[in-house]
Amino acid sequence: MDNCILELNKITQDIINKLDNCSYEELNDFVEQRQILIDQLEQHVKKQSIGVIQQHQLRELLEADPMIIARMQQLKNEAAKWLQQREQAKTQRSAYEAAYTPDSFLMDRRK
Repeated sequence: MDNCILELNKITQDIINKLDNCSYEELNDFVEQRQILIDQLEQHVKKQSIGVIQQHQLRELLEADPMIIARMQQLKNEAAKWLQQREQAKTQRSAYEAAYTPDSFLMDRRK
């Protein structure tokens, strides 16, 4: 169990140290690794109870969550903005494209 907590601490500190410059792929890898370690911890907790020191270590790890979540939200907002810009460019481009067939005739009436 201590190994899982130490590994969780290590990957959490690694991601926090590069949080401002990390990509969504790195955050995704972190979340996947973290989930594997948490699943292992759950298996250990089912077999034996968790100590006071270990509880304290886990609480300290949880204190980093708001920073990590904020970075994830920032990346999500950047992606949404980019998608919105692409959609807006597509809409503007389609407004100038011909919405008629090139073989059509234009008929005017005389007044």
